[in-house]
Amino acid sequence: MLSTRITTALALMPLIVAAVLLLDSAWVAAAAAAFFLAGAWEWTHMAGIRTTAARVAYLVLIAAAFLACYVLRATWLAVIVAGAASLAWLAALGLIVACQSGRFGPARLRAKSLIGLVVLVPGYSSVISLHAGPGRDRLLFLLILVWLADSVAFLAGRRWGRSPLCDQISPGKTREGLYAALAAGLVAGTVYGALRGIPAVEMALFLFLCLLTVLASVIGDLIESLVKRGAGVKDSGWLLPGHGGMLDRIDSLTAAGPVFFTGVRLLGA
Repeated sequence: MLSTRITTALALMPLIVAAVLLLDSAWVAAAAAAFFLAGAWEWTHMAGIRTTAARVAYLVLIAAAFLACYVLRATWLAVIVAGAASLAWLAALGLIVACQSGRFGPARLRAKSLIGLVVLVPGYSSVISLHAGPGRDRLLFLLILVWLADSVAFLAGRRWGRSPLCDQISPGKTREGLYAALAAGLVAGTVYGALRGIPAVEMALFLFLCLLTVLASVIGDLIESLVKRGAGVKDSGWLLPGHGGMLDRIDSLTAAGPVFFTGVRLLGA
């Protein structure tokens, strides 16, 4: 399983990096839409939408929202959407705490169609807005930050993990893995900031944003795990060998994207 996971990642990452750096914003938006629409299709299954017609109609609704995001990309309306989504993810942290403390059971959370819109649309909007507005290097950094945090958390958890992070939601995650992911985020932010020549005061704010982005990525991962438990499934799908479904790969990005995009715009790109 681990070897399959690594093989899939090594095959996809160069293609994604090349797309971000070489394609113009319209093509990046189209490629991102394909990824996010695949995630939307998986969401319909977890939301209990059974008929093919209803699932296709849901995808059409999501695609229409994505088109609106493309038209409004990199504008202040996109920032407002991302900021509102960031607050929603902060509220989701309360749901995680409630579930971990036993006040809320995973079985009580069902993947609803409206929740899918809130999860997927701001995430998509943030990705294409970063590429079209602040710049493709910011989007690439966000992707690297999320990938790095996820990989370091996974490896550190396997090697040193002793204390469960949220065993009521995702038994495999550990506090040690979270601490390692946060440390990796600081290292990645420091390297990027040094290469960009960010001044000291702005660097401190940027590193704080990196920490918030990593934390958001963990929240996104945990919320999707909570939704999957409510739906009674282990993986959102089977599309990516060793990784499960597309949602299993973009769950962290759906939360980290709005937080990072909002922060970058507030810091003046």
